Amino acid sequence: MKADRSRALLDGADELGHEARADSEDHAALRLWLRMLSCTTQIEDEIRRRLRAGFGISLARFDYMAQLHRRPEGLRMRELSRCLMVTGGNVTGLTDELERDGLVARESDPNDRRAWIVRLTPRGRGDFEAMAREHERWILELFGGLDARAVQQLYGHLGTLRVQLLRHAQVAERS
Repeated sequence: MKADRSRALLDGADELGHEARADSEDHAALRLWLRMLSCTTQIEDEIRRRLRAGFGISLARFDYMAQLHRRPEGLRMRELSRCLMVTGGNVTGLTDELERDGLVARESDPNDRRAWIVRLTPRGRGDFEAMAREHERWILELFGGLDARAVQQLYGHLGTLRVQLLRHAQVAERS
């Protein structure tokens, strides 16, 4: 019954995105990859839209602030770049914008004059916490069609995949 409902939703969809590239003749792993990519893209697009509409902020700014929220003592810009998996130039641009808006403060690192430490300001911390509460509500809403058991199973399967991917990367590094 649920499979029929899911199939009907997909059949009626105008745009399947990444999944449109696959057909029933493709390997199941390829179809799974494209479905995961489609779901991730769709969720990310919706979160981007809601952050922009509700808070006038980009997902990149939200992610930046989330990293700083986890580290109240602040982060060196180099560490922030690594956490966000973006270039130093991107971090500098975001830092400049967020500093101008009063959401972060930048100060020189007492242990390394060439480095900067960035922290959320009290206003930045409050603004982020309000956004994070909404973000959590949105995620719960978007995943609301799955029962708790399905969420746990999917989480477990994806965890198994992550471990397998990490092992594959370690083998590739040794080669």
